[in-house]
Amino acid sequence: MTIVVVTGTSTGVGKTVVTAALTSLAMSAGHRVAVVKPTQTGVSAAEPGDLATVGQLSGCTSLHELVRLDDPLAPDTAARLRKLSLPKVASLAARVIEIAHGHDVTFVEGAGGVAVRLDTAGGTILALARHLAVAGQSPRMLVVTTLALGTLNHTELTVGAVRAADVEPAGLIVGSVPDRLGLAERCNIDELPRLTGLPVLGHLPAGAGGFEAARFRGECARWLHLGAVLGQPVPGY
Repeated sequence: MTIVVVTGTSTGVGKTVVTAALTSLAMSAGHRVAVVKPTQTGVSAAEPGDLATVGQLSGCTSLHELVRLDDPLAPDTAARLRKLSLPKVASLAARVIEIAHGHDVTFVEGAGGVAVRLDTAGGTILALARHLAVAGQSPRMLVVTTLALGTLNHTELTVGAVRAADVEPAGLIVGSVPDRLGLAERCNIDELPRLTGLPVLGHLPAGAGGFEAARFRGECARWLHLGAVLGQPVPGY
């Protein structure tokens, strides 16, 4: 079984749509796939969260949201505001492993960026990845980023934080590529891999999350290379 952790340089960079595309590709390849969202914020109990988007776009039904908080804040901030307790990251990791045992590939979508606290004890998505590694799961971590001005700084800082946690990212994915590229976007396509030392394993077009499900699933293979994401040897990656 393979666990892939999807994080990003910030909130709003396209992690959910990237996760949906990866899920669709893995299912098309015949894998039994699960998607886990350890912590969802900013959505009430009656509203659809990120996993609803993943399910609608990919067709996956093994969707597992572990914690939900109403306020659109970082999880620990939202919990402190409402005086709520949160499960520790170690217990979230244990639940991920439990879910993964019944699947070939499990995608874990983080909240915000790598420094966002998922519990009130300082646990982050990086801590969750370390718990998975200690348990012998060796997760692959993807960093979703953008091409916009400022991305070189944000992406280098994110990749540096991941490496400082003794986790080597598998690669970068650009979550939203505009139809028309400005100077910064054109330069950043080449600069991101040069400055981080990581391959860019995919690019999703802007607005992909609004595609009809059939179109979305049909075009995923043009955007991402599943083999490279899962660590299979692929020429050119």
